Amino acid sequence: MKINCIAVDDEPPALSQMEDYISKVPFLNLLKTFDNAIDTIEFLKSNQVDLLFLDIEMESFTGIQLLKVIKNKPKVILTTAYDSYAIQAFDLEVSDYLLKPISFERFLKSVEKIFDGIFQKNNNTKNINIPSAKENDENYIFVKADYKMQRVNFKDILYIEGLKEYLIIKTLTGKVITLSNFKKIEERLPASNFIRVHKSFIVALDKIESIERHRIKIADKLIPIGESYYKSFFEVLDKLKLM
Repeated sequence: MKINCIAVDDEPPALSQMEDYISKVPFLNLLKTFDNAIDTIEFLKSNQVDLLFLDIEMESFTGIQLLKVIKNKPKVILTTAYDSYAIQAFDLEVSDYLLKPISFERFLKSVEKIFDGIFQKNNNTKNINIPSAKENDENYIFVKADYKMQRVNFKDILYIEGLKEYLIIKTLTGKVITLSNFKKIEERLPASNFIRVHKSFIVALDKIESIERHRIKIADKLIPIGESYYKSFFEVLDKLKLM
C-alpha cells in the first residue's frame, strides 16, 4: 500500500530535506512539493492526497489558515520551528507535530503511525488520528493545561486523580490539571505501567510503595482500590510477575 503525499514549505532547504526523507520510505509516494499555501489548496481540490506535510509560518497564507479552509482534509503532519502552535494543532486534529530540526528517526516514527492508521481503516478497524502512547515508544504525552500544551513524562507520573470534568496528574515535581477524562488518558498511557484501580484513580505501577488491604501507598497518598477493580489489579500484578 502506498500513501500519496505532498510537502509544503517556503524554505527550500527544509523542503529539500522533506523530499529526501520521503524518498527513503518505501510506502510514501511524493506527488508534488509546494512553497506556498495557495497553490497547495488548488492542488488538493483536484487530486487525491492521503498525507500532507505542512509548514506553518509562510508568507501571505499560513499553514494554520490552510487547514481551516480546505475540505476533505487528508492526514496532516505539521513541520515547524515553533512550538507555540501546539494548541491550535491539537484543535485542528492534526496527526503529528514535528519540531525543526527534524531527525529522520522522528520523521519515520511519525509516518509509520500514519501508515498503521490508514492500514487499520482499510481493514475496517478503528483508526486513530492522533497517535497514542500505546502505539508508539515515545516516553511522554502533551496535555492541555493553563491555555498551553504541557509535556508530561511518563516516568514522572505518580498517579492520576479524577475530579469531575478534570484530571489531576500528580508527578514527582508537582501536578498538572487538565480538562479531560479517564477514557482519553488511558488510551494514551502505556498499559505496561499504568492501571485503573478506582473510578477516580489511575496509578503508576513502578511508583507503588506498598499495598495494604484495599489501599495503595504512593508517596504520601493512600489510594483506594475499588471493588470492581480489585481482582483485575492483582491479576495484572501477577501477569507482570510483580508479586
